[in-house]
Amino acid sequence: MGADLTPGTLLQAYRCGLFPMPSGRPGDPPMWFLPVRRGVLPLDGLRVSRSLRRSARTMEIRVNTAFSEVIAACGDPERPHAWIDDDIVDAYTELHEMGWAHSVEAWRHGELVGGLYGVATGGLFAGESMFHRVTDASKVALLGLVELMRDDHADSRLLDVQWSTDHLASLGVVEVTREEYAVRLAAALRLPLPAAFDDGRSDGPVLRPVVG
Repeated sequence: MGADLTPGTLLQAYRCGLFPMPSGRPGDPPMWFLPVRRGVLPLDGLRVSRSLRRSARTMEIRVNTAFSEVIAACGDPERPHAWIDDDIVDAYTELHEMGWAHSVEAWRHGELVGGLYGVATGGLFAGESMFHRVTDASKVALLGLVELMRDDHADSRLLDVQWSTDHLASLGVVEVTREEYAVRLAAALRLPLPAAFDDGRSDGPVLRPVVG
């Protein structure tokens, strides 16, 4: 527990394998976690059901066109186990404005229906939270993120989801040891950013996930 949520602190933390969460007590500094068992999603391991394929065909993926709305939806205090407070929103919004934090969004008929946000540095994408307003929309955003990370460096890229849950495991998330995570993180940080995240612009690409 300690430190702050300034951009330099956050980026250095992610590059060391740490991520923050609020303590839940007003006035206390953030807590920092380095799980013994880390949840990661292999880019060739996402499980795409037939129903998810059908849903994906009805949506489009956009990048960085609605970051504020995405993080606000992820931080909705009405959600179970809500943990995103104003300090987190402010910190990651600043990171987004600097080109380090990104939203991957699922849209249907011009309406934002789901999405996720996280931090990209080198070949690491550290996912923070996701939300959905219609069935499968958060999964479609995750599918879109995987496709954006599948490039010539896909074998060494690292999609970090912090902890594995039953829901995430059903999508293909696996656990790795802290030691294995450190090795994979070091390799990922030597890579260039995926093309979709390489300039921090707010008018990112619009595409449909590849689900064929």
